[in-house]
Amino acid sequence: MSTSIESDPNSAAAADPAAPSASRRRWLLAGAGVAAAAAGAGFAWWRFEPHAVSDGVEASFWNASMETLDGSTLTMRKFHGRPLLLNFWATWCPPCVEELPLLNGFYNKYAGKGFQVLGLAIDKPDAVRKFLERTPLDFPIALAGLTGTDLGRALGNELGGLPFSVLFGKEGNILKRKMGQLTEQDVAQWASQT
Repeated sequence: MSTSIESDPNSAAAADPAAPSASRRRWLLAGAGVAAAAAGAGFAWWRFEPHAVSDGVEASFWNASMETLDGSTLTMRKFHGRPLLLNFWATWCPPCVEELPLLNGFYNKYAGKGFQVLGLAIDKPDAVRKFLERTPLDFPIALAGLTGTDLGRALGNELGGLPFSVLFGKEGNILKRKMGQLTEQDVAQWASQT
């Protein structure tokens, strides 16, 4: 004689009072999900929030010089004394390319009010030349290369992500920094702060 025992998942939970109910399991899973989301958001904030600026980087920046596309030397001292929006970008970086028209518009709108924009291309000269033939920009572009990557890190961009923007005030001090693509709201707020 064989006896068949059917397994009822609810009867097992009823037999073991220490087993969590289905409702309690859902709450535990939801809580774990919220905790994981919070941890992920915290990591993303840390990753995209500029870190501390290295000592002496402002003075080093204003004493630096970089090559332009025509082979001439562009000294950063030329930009001192007026607000400067410095933008690190590359042709292979989609958010960089997407924000360049915004930066060009900002430059055209605020240049008469003393604002300057300088793009530091972390890229190969030929790629930058070809890009600018298709998408001309009104503000100056310098070729930063590895020096630009080091400068970005010294300005708080520890991971070297692009785009990265820094707003310098008239006195040459850093007013704002942003990792990631600038928005209309960003540039409007930056324009009002100098």
